[in-house]
Amino acid sequence: MEDKKPWGIETNAFCLMFHLSQLTSMVIPGAGIVLPIIMWATNKDEFPVIDAHGRNLLNWSISLFIYLLVCVPLMFIYIGFLGIIALLVLNFVFVIIAAIKANEGIVWRYPLSIQFFKAKPSSPV
Repeated sequence: MEDKKPWGIETNAFCLMFHLSQLTSMVIPGAGIVLPIIMWATNKDEFPVIDAHGRNLLNWSISLFIYLLVCVPLMFIYIGFLGIIALLVLNFVFVIIAAIKANEGIVWRYPLSIQFFKAKPSSPV
């Protein structure tokens, strides 16, 4: 079982790419949501660490979407523009930090994320 690798890649490297895959939306709209979900769904049952990373990533993605929705009506009083810019910068920074931590074998919880999906007790967190 030690030879088992997600998609033929070392687990830490896979988790690094898993987090960085969120940035694909900068090139292909929507890919930053679809690609991580596919990566998580195809490996979550076999690799508890990928499941933990996936839950954290999904929690952040859903939270970010909610925060962006809140900023849209605030755009009429201009503060929404600042909120959206701040959220986009935070997303980029959080993705980079999460990817670095994943490569080190650490499951990092995104700050400001609402916990929709709890990490399983057997998952390293």
